[in-house]
This record gives sequence, C-alpha cells and structure tokens, in this order.
Amino acid sequence: MALASVLSGDSADFSFDSSQSFAFGGGPGPRGLGLEGTPEDSLSFSVKNPLCVGDDDGVERKIEFLHGTTTLAFKFQHGVIVAVDSRATAGSYIASQTVKKVIEINPYLLGTMAGGAADCSFWERLLARQCRIYELRNKERISVAAASKLLANMVYQYKGMGLSMGTMVCGWDKRGPGLYYVDSEGNRVCGDLFAVGSGSMYAYGVMDSGVRHDLTVEEACELGRRAIYQATYRDAYSGGQVNLYHVHSEGWTRISQDDKGLTHNKKDSSAD
Repeated sequence: MALASVLSGDSADFSFDSSQSFAFGGGPGPRGLGLEGTPEDSLSFSVKNPLCVGDDDGVERKIEFLHGTTTLAFKFQHGVIVAVDSRATAGSYIASQTVKKVIEINPYLLGTMAGGAADCSFWERLLARQCRIYELRNKERISVAAASKLLANMVYQYKGMGLSMGTMVCGWDKRGPGLYYVDSEGNRVCGDLFAVGSGSMYAYGVMDSGVRHDLTVEEACELGRRAIYQATYRDAYSGGQVNLYHVHSEGWTRISQDDKGLTHNKKDSSAD
C-alpha cells in the first residue's frame, strides 16, 4: 500500500529513456532468460522531493517560509512582563488577527510563540505535559530553568529537519522570576530581556529606552504594551491585538487584551 501511494502521488516522476536497457538486479540481466529490456521498454523512476522547488537551472531549492510576529518578555522587580501581538501571516497573506501567542503551560509558567504556529503550539503543549509528569513524580513544581531545558532537549533531536520555533519560557519558581529563550536549533539562553519576531527590532528600540529594574507594575505593563504597539505599527507582519501577561510570585495574571487600532486612536486623540 505504501508503494502504491507513492506511485499514485504527484511527487512520482516516470520517464522513458530509449538509450538505456532495463534489467532486474540493477545490472544487465542474464542472456537468454528474457529479462533483458528492449529500448522501447527502458524505464527510469525517481521520486521528487515535494519540499524542494526546481529552478530554471534544474537545481532544487528548499521552500522558504516567511514568518512574522512580535513577542517580548522582560524581568523587573515585580516579576516578568510578557507582551505579544496576535497576527498570523502566510507570506503576504494575513491568515488570522486573533491568534493566542501565549501558551499557558501551568499556573506558574508561560511560553510564547514565534515562527511556525504548528511547531510552537505542538512542542509547548508537549512541554506542558512533561512538566505535569515531573510535578506528579517529584511532588513539586518544575523550575523555569528545568522546563526550558526540557524544551531545548526535545527540539534538539529534530535539528535540521525543518522546525521553525523561537520561544520564550517565562515563569516564577523558588529562585524568583525566570526568563529563557529557546529556539528550534536547540539553543537556550537565559536573560532579562528578549524580543522575538520580525518586529523585534522596533520593540527593542522602545524597550531599551524605558526598561528599568525598579519599574512599577503599571509602568512595566505600559512599557510592554507600547513596545508591541510600535512594532505592529511599523512591521507589516505584526498586528491584531496586544496581549499582556504579568508573571509574579502567585503565578501569572492576564492583564489586558487591547486592539492596536484603538491604542492608535487613543494616542492621536491625546496628542490633540
């Protein structure tokens, strides 16, 4: 059945070549057994890679997937602020304006999505299951460092196989607030401020001018909201709503879900 599905698929390519003979066993067949092919019977078979595109010069090139988003997270004295947009794009096509790019792993852990939506969603939901198993076995919550290491180890096994994921694992454990960046290549970096996605450069510009460790919760929320807003305003691949979360000692809290258009109109009216 597997061979039949390959032969009937679009990726199968049959071509006849009258200059070569066909024989079983990969070489010339024994004479007199009726196994040697005639020029009319010559057959060659190849299977094309559906993930590669042939150019005019005959060279196959991998399909380049275009991704766009803006996600950010930063630590301050009262925990971690996580802010993301909600636009999903397929090249220049806007697929959705209401994607939830923050995955709630457990009451004390959050993960962000950037890259391929399916990859991020699958691996972070698998991480949520592994964190729950850890909690049941050890009778305590998993740390942010251990959760991010689990995710990095899982995706590293598939390095070079086409995964597209750039995520931040944010949370609170016995050591306080934690923030790690993990990508589909298995890289894992600990830090105080990360922005991931096509609009990250615009977000970094806002963050670098206003981030401080001694920010109040209100100031930190407004800074994260403003950074995502500016990124969505300048980056065509980012947009939709600004989703804001605050991770603290009691767990995470969803602060707001603001439409960037309303934020833009409010900004214009305040300027007048």
